[in-house]
Amino acid sequence: MQRIAFEDVQQQLASALRRLGFAAERAETCARLFAETTCDGVYTHGINRFPRYVATIRNGSVVVDAEPRRVAGFGALERWDGRRGPGNLNALAMMARALTLSRAHGIGCVALGNTNHWMRGGTYGWQATEAGFVGICWTNTMPNLPPWGGVERIIGNNPLVIAVPRPAGPVVLDMAMSQFSYGALESYRQRGEMLPVDGGFDAEGNLTRDPAAIEKSWRPLPVGYWKGSGLSIVLDMIAAMMSLGRATHQLSHDPVFECGISQMFLAMNPEAFGPEPKLAEIADGIVASLHHSEPAREGKRVRYPGEETLRIRAENRKLGLPVEPAVWAEILAM
Repeated sequence: MQRIAFEDVQQQLASALRRLGFAAERAETCARLFAETTCDGVYTHGINRFPRYVATIRNGSVVVDAEPRRVAGFGALERWDGRRGPGNLNALAMMARALTLSRAHGIGCVALGNTNHWMRGGTYGWQATEAGFVGICWTNTMPNLPPWGGVERIIGNNPLVIAVPRPAGPVVLDMAMSQFSYGALESYRQRGEMLPVDGGFDAEGNLTRDPAAIEKSWRPLPVGYWKGSGLSIVLDMIAAMMSLGRATHQLSHDPVFECGISQMFLAMNPEAFGPEPKLAEIADGIVASLHHSEPAREGKRVRYPGEETLRIRAENRKLGLPVEPAVWAEILAM
């Protein structure tokens, strides 16, 4: 693993994107999102994902100059067509639109169809909290998760993000519908480590902590067993119905042709009724109760979602972004 300055990474990614047809400003923004994802420690969806992202551009799944278009609206609720544009740029624009609606109505909700993979979902939760808003968003995905009681991949590992603003550090939950995402399974396998708890089934249908066996069987364990399976289904239904877009079962099983997906973006204004100093007091009280609770392991403390991200972000900004040499060489060759 090598360390490269944030600015150098962003510059190199932006250069590659411009060569692929991105306008300069859009290339810079897209590159920044990839760099920020790696900076925050989500290595599977940052720089390491960039070569696959380029593959989706080259095969026509991503239309680099397409921007989302509003097709319907009713008060605080809107429907948009992503026109198969770059997924992270579309998502950034749609959360921004939800924030605008929330400023006017106290709440804003945007349904986006016909878009592409948004990379790290947590990006748009952080976006909302940095503006002082509660953000909720989710996406459907290609069929990559068997429903509870089944063995065939027909539902999606549909990421759900719930983010809460807090002056001392936002609380950002970014979760997949499986106990371990495919990216996490890949990371454990590459490090030669077993999972800390059962993460899925092997080819014989036995629960296992072996990430390679789960990747081979394509049977990760839904979080909460049947509850995670059910949550995946309803998230898919809401996103597809509200956007009039594709549902998971209509998407390709091939990750480089995973396009035309459906997403939801919600923003809520905690100060819609006026400035309220008690908001920070409530949030800080909840975090304090976690920090003061007895940890399961000595020397550790209970953390809130997103707390570790702040530490990793500061470390990577200081030391440089960790990048796989082979991936960086591939990017330089672009």
